Amino acid sequence: MSTDRVLGGRYELCDVLGRGGMAVVHLARDIRLKRWVAVKVLRAELARDPLFRSRFRREAQAVARLNHPGIVAVHDVGHENVEGSRADEPTVPFIVMEHVAGQSLGARLREGALTLEESIQHQIAVLSALEFSHRAGVVHRDIKPANVMVTPDGAIKVVDFGIARVEGGAAPATQTHELLGTAQYLSPEQVRGEVADARSDLYSAGCLLYELLTGRPPFTGDNPVAVAYQHVHQEPSPASAYRTEVTPALDAVLLTALAKDRKDRFQSARSFREALQSAAKGLVRADERTEMDALDNANPIHPPWRTALTSTIFIASPSDHSPRRPARDKDMATTRST
Repeated sequence: MSTDRVLGGRYELCDVLGRGGMAVVHLARDIRLKRWVAVKVLRAELARDPLFRSRFRREAQAVARLNHPGIVAVHDVGHENVEGSRADEPTVPFIVMEHVAGQSLGARLREGALTLEESIQHQIAVLSALEFSHRAGVVHRDIKPANVMVTPDGAIKVVDFGIARVEGGAAPATQTHELLGTAQYLSPEQVRGEVADARSDLYSAGCLLYELLTGRPPFTGDNPVAVAYQHVHQEPSPASAYRTEVTPALDAVLLTALAKDRKDRFQSARSFREALQSAAKGLVRADERTEMDALDNANPIHPPWRTALTSTIFIASPSDHSPRRPARDKDMATTRST
């Protein structure tokens, strides 16, 4: 449904896809190119704050550098006067992004448990995207299920670089005074107000993997402060305590990813990805396991082919996909505002 509001003389705003403390994301129609896009508009009250305008511009600049099939693309940026605003008031910036049809991993998890293989495939795709962004010097700082989209054909897109920072650049004044990110996925150093780096993203990715495998984040609590405290001071229960299919090798990967000291974690997304791929060698697909269990019941001695099947590695390679007309389901979104 159109709102009769057109930004930049080109982008006709339609349904609201998401609202956050910083911005509102609209489904929009690009009148010039006749395609669906997502337009992220900074809240008008925040546009008056130069720090928020700077952070918003930083998102556009950061993501525009990242040409990767697993990362949402930025098409355009602009700014617009708010209807009824005074001439001396600042304009409101907006970012035009690729629209990604599908649902977030958060929505997918609410529908029920993923298989181990699905979990690992999705995680490897996320790590591949982070590997690319980290090589470009861009740290996401808010990796969580809501910021990972799954397209109808199963491709993964990492979205919402709204609190991203460029490594080596000057830290914004708000960086060490605000708790940026979502409590259940914050690294210990983010909780302490320290500067986040690529290894902070990998901790958050470890929290994501834990939830994909178990259906719950590693730490829960009555409020964000209680959860943040656990990230700094408590060790998570092994994922295998909640799901017996989780192997010791997967538990070991999570133990490294969720180390309190960033020096003890994986030092790159590539090393995390390779460790996960190695751990996946011991997994057997559910359909194969059912068939093998039936055969084992008939013959308790494991046949020699069973060992060979356990060497299956599950790897997802993100691929680019053409935009499609978006559905109107509430779970169809392109990004989540911060």
